[in-house]
Amino acid sequence: MKKISLLFLTVFVLLSCSSKNNVEFSRNSDFNLNWEFSLSQENVHINSISHSEFKTLNLPHDWAVENEFDKSLGDDAIGTGYLASKGYGYYKKIFDIPFDENKVTYILFDGVYNNSEVSINGTKLGFHPYGYSPFYFNISEYLNKDGKKNVIYVKVDHSRFADSRWYTGAGIYRNVELISVNKLHIPVWGTFITTPQVSKEKATINIEVSVKNDFSSEENITVRTTIIDANNNEVNTVTSDIKLKGNSLEKVSQNINVLNPSLWDIDNPNLYKAVTLILTNSKEVDSYTTDFGIRNVKFDADKGFFLNGENMKIKGVCIHHDAGMVGTAIPKGVLRRRLQILKDAGVNAIRVSHNPASNELLDLCDEMGFLVQDEFFDEWDNPKDKRYNQNESKSTDYITRGYGEYFQEWAKKDLQAVVLSHRNHPSVFQWSIGNEIEWTYPRNAAATGFFNNMSWGGNYFWSESPYSTDEIKEQLETLPRGKYDIGETAQKLSDWTKELDVTRSVTANCILPSASHLSGYADALDVVGYSYRRVLYDYGHKNYPNKPILGTENLAQYHEWKAVLERPHISGIFLWTGFDYMGEIRDPWPTRVQPSGLLNTAGFTKGSYHMMKTLWSKDPHIYFATQNIEKSLNKIDYNGKIVPKDPEKWKKQLWEWYDINEHWNYKVGDVISVELYSNCDEIELFLNGKSLGLKKLLDFEDHIYKWGVPFTDGKLVAKGKKEGKAFVSEINTARKSTAIILTSEEKNIKANNYDVSHIIAQLVDEKGNPVKTDEKEITFKIKGDVELLGVDNGWKNSIQKFKTNINTTYKGRTLLIIQANDKAGKVEVIANVKGIKSSKIVINLE
Repeated sequence: MKKISLLFLTVFVLLSCSSKNNVEFSRNSDFNLNWEFSLSQENVHINSISHSEFKTLNLPHDWAVENEFDKSLGDDAIGTGYLASKGYGYYKKIFDIPFDENKVTYILFDGVYNNSEVSINGTKLGFHPYGYSPFYFNISEYLNKDGKKNVIYVKVDHSRFADSRWYTGAGIYRNVELISVNKLHIPVWGTFITTPQVSKEKATINIEVSVKNDFSSEENITVRTTIIDANNNEVNTVTSDIKLKGNSLEKVSQNINVLNPSLWDIDNPNLYKAVTLILTNSKEVDSYTTDFGIRNVKFDADKGFFLNGENMKIKGVCIHHDAGMVGTAIPKGVLRRRLQILKDAGVNAIRVSHNPASNELLDLCDEMGFLVQDEFFDEWDNPKDKRYNQNESKSTDYITRGYGEYFQEWAKKDLQAVVLSHRNHPSVFQWSIGNEIEWTYPRNAAATGFFNNMSWGGNYFWSESPYSTDEIKEQLETLPRGKYDIGETAQKLSDWTKELDVTRSVTANCILPSASHLSGYADALDVVGYSYRRVLYDYGHKNYPNKPILGTENLAQYHEWKAVLERPHISGIFLWTGFDYMGEIRDPWPTRVQPSGLLNTAGFTKGSYHMMKTLWSKDPHIYFATQNIEKSLNKIDYNGKIVPKDPEKWKKQLWEWYDINEHWNYKVGDVISVELYSNCDEIELFLNGKSLGLKKLLDFEDHIYKWGVPFTDGKLVAKGKKEGKAFVSEINTARKSTAIILTSEEKNIKANNYDVSHIIAQLVDEKGNPVKTDEKEITFKIKGDVELLGVDNGWKNSIQKFKTNINTTYKGRTLLIIQANDKAGKVEVIANVKGIKSSKIVINLE
């Protein structure tokens, strides 16, 4: 195979910046740099804002995360996490672009939260209410003819600051691109690549190319698509010749074969490029590159999920769209670190809840090998309560009015924009049309006899509906109907999705599946998602044997996974959640997050992470969890053996993990419950070299090794065997903090305005042991051309400001993130703590 030239492969990006406002544009140009921003509490005209009220910044930008946590916001902010975000944000960018009457220019926003108005050179381009769907405008006719000082304005109205059940952020929080093309071109989102036939020997690729002719004259054109593999080898080429009338758009369908394809899967996420050229009179006038993967997905009602013909379980987590200290304006490096930690635990799927993903997140999932369930909406025809859930009467005030206000007019536009923008990502394997919608339709909420007497701490999780299927059907037929019908709306959303893509299944996260199977809701779904209803897995399969079932929101507990392993017809689960997220708070101040994550907001792991890693990862793993026996779930019985206080408790554990420590620091003589989360077949535990006994995993029904150990200073060592191979893990008693250790896996980053370095500060004793029982305030001093993005210790009750250089450790550590500017050099980060030795780390900007 011949090598294709580097020039031919180039994904057209920003070529050069000769000054702040003078940019040379190619097809797709980065449009994130050098914006100006002003925040007002009043709705004013942007021209009334003085120059001094604007500050210069780069996008993406979230103005809310820069604020203090504020208790006075009260119930209005328990949904969004006590960060003030109310206001009107005004963004302005001045730029030069050569005017060319033969070109068309678009501006593309991947996400603006929310209710945004965009104008250029004094002309309003449009309004876009939804904060999560991408959108674009054709700005060609409004550009200044001399090419100078074009002005883009974006106004963001976030006066409805409590319009969601989780932290939304505020502002232009995703990437912006400027697209400049010949009038004869492939428009935005103008290709669709599918793989209708896939085997290890051959794959058939279908390429649907939209070609737009904005000239008034008819044009003879050639559409040529070349498939390029990951090594830049040209695989195959297909050519189509067409006549395109003036001021028209036509779709061209091309088919091409790839022999011995490198399939995309979770372990080997092989990617290809389709480079499509538009030629007229043998001259290239446009080039469009589409990344894609060759893969096949299938759901079977009896056997579960198949990827490329291989049966496998979906090991998924749900994630919200904030990332702690950076809010929702998440640098790609922050996303990559988070995804890699999940990948290391065996996670193979992401449910983006409860809104469409960013394209940057999907790019990473493509590259790293994650399946993605892309979710459209959290509310449909009727609003949700934003403060408490299910108390919709409290969501009638102005500040809580969310997307439901716009659903009737905008749902189809937003849904289809997401599908068009995302459908070439091989990671996306399902479209979810909604999340826990049922309770907003009173007839459906009442039909099961459930929600009227439901307890979130009990019967909802463990009890089937008190009504039989016949009784539920009767309720649905006799209860008063509202203005809208859930089944009819679900069918519309499903149909709109399938107008653009039939290669992926349509699903939804159903909180009342016993009603949804009978209301018409499930009829609109290819796969029915069950929300915390594992108790219905057998019920659903028995009564609706032709419907594939997937756990789409699940507790991060062993009992949830055990239920899936025991049932071939259940395709897998999505745990709630991968990371703690801001908002949806159920505990009193100062709790600032929903603490159900496998990891906290700083990306530090919890006990649930390690439990799921022992279940989902093939690599041997041992994690120490310790606790005073009185505080633990265990006790010492009359035979001196450690046993659970309640042998059944693990079967009904809910969102948060048990109260455990990960240190070996207690009072001498205290009896300590030592638990090991492990996938080793057997483990022998040693204290200071003395064996405390060999135990086997099969002897523990809850999948947790247990020892009762009188505390003595020293070292605990666990020696395990997995499939005959030895594995060792240990913890040591730590002494007083004497120093800080700064570490980073990103010591060399690019000076490109985007790259980040995560720097972990850990308190240690004189022997270098991590100290996890001491907390200190750390002051960071940063020297170099970087921006401080923030600090976060990850504790759910920490209300320290993110955007500062001072932070108090939690469990002896905290996280600092810095972001490169555009100058190469060295950066020194120094951590100072009163009374102990400071530490320094050097980051290279290349």
